[in-house]
Amino acid sequence: MNQTVVFLPLLVVMGAFMYFASRRQKRAMQATIDLHESLRVGDRVHTTSGLHGTITRITDDDVDLEIAPGVVTTWMKLAIRDRVEPEILDSGADEADDLADDPERLPRD
Repeated sequence: MNQTVVFLPLLVVMGAFMYFASRRQKRAMQATIDLHESLRVGDRVHTTSGLHGTITRITDDDVDLEIAPGVVTTWMKLAIRDRVEPEILDSGADEADDLADDPERLPRD
């Protein structure tokens, strides 16, 4: 009887850990499935091996990626890690370029 009381908190902690770990894994798996279902021709993507490419064709299990002009490779859909979002230009960078062009506007030490 005394031994079961000692192991009960350990079993509860291990059960809670396994429950939350499986929930996190299910959420990650669902996010990957949602990504693969939302892929469209023209999307820029990363593969799991780090390759960047643009999707030119999609089938049920495969995608064709253009990795350079005229160079198309076929990949399993599962190899797509994420979509590359287009970069938004920062207006502060334009201002820095303007300052560099006009030395009189540069801050002095």
